[in-house]
Amino acid sequence: MSTDTALPPLAGRAVAARPSTFRRFVSFARSRHWTFAVGIVLFALIAVLLIAGPWATPYNPASQSLLRRLASPSAAHWLGTDHLGRDLLSRILVGGQFSVLIAMVTLFLCVTIGTVVGIISARSGGWVDEIIMRLVDLLISFPDVVIAIFAIAILGPGYGTLIISLTIIGWTPFARLSRGLALVISAKEYISAAEVLGCSRTFIIVRHIIPNTLRPIAAITFLRFGHKLITVGGLSFIGLGVQPPQADWALMLAEAQPYVERMPLLVIVPGLAIFLTALSVTWIGQGLELKEAR
Repeated sequence: MSTDTALPPLAGRAVAARPSTFRRFVSFARSRHWTFAVGIVLFALIAVLLIAGPWATPYNPASQSLLRRLASPSAAHWLGTDHLGRDLLSRILVGGQFSVLIAMVTLFLCVTIGTVVGIISARSGGWVDEIIMRLVDLLISFPDVVIAIFAIAILGPGYGTLIISLTIIGWTPFARLSRGLALVISAKEYISAAEVLGCSRTFIIVRHIIPNTLRPIAAITFLRFGHKLITVGGLSFIGLGVQPPQADWALMLAEAQPYVERMPLLVIVPGLAIFLTALSVTWIGQGLELKEAR
């Protein structure tokens, strides 16, 4: 009589450990286009500098000294000083906080509103869909900057006014995209099966439609970030965005115009900061859309 004891079905087998979140992210990044990894690294570096800016600045960004105005780069001032003797490096480290924050908040509101409105439009159909889409067509015909200038003229410059004015139209591209995605997903067989089984409309939207729209919407969100950042910068450049004495990259560009020949770094450094920030986020969006060729 055999004395062997029967092993449980899984005994003696090596159970594969689930990969960690970091490993899954690395695997996902390697499957994307190279722009995704470069954009992530570049934006992470910029984000660290912006977050640590208030503690890393060698001088008070608002501290003025006319005795050292327009000073060339030196050991005391690595990037030199501006026309009021303020340290350029200190102002660069804190100058992007307001523009980047306004762009992020505005984009979050645009994505949320646009996605919800687009999905509701697609799932409702009929006259509801027609009214919403005609409203989108009307709003999207107005440039963002024109609406922002009009709102600022009425409400006055300020962070709240900037966010509201850029959100009024900014949600419309996301509404169009989410509506199109929702219409495609609604035609799938598993949606019909869920409806036959008696699943509620809310359940179908939350469980099936929204998760399947996240990646395309995320890619477009990153691609639109650069547009929002440049729009906020453009308003600050003409004096309708961030107001003095706050340090802001676009505002620094505007103030440096009369001194560009004597001190080119006053234009080059903030302009490069805006360019690299917009480029890094755009590369992340492109990387989400494109896959590395195998």
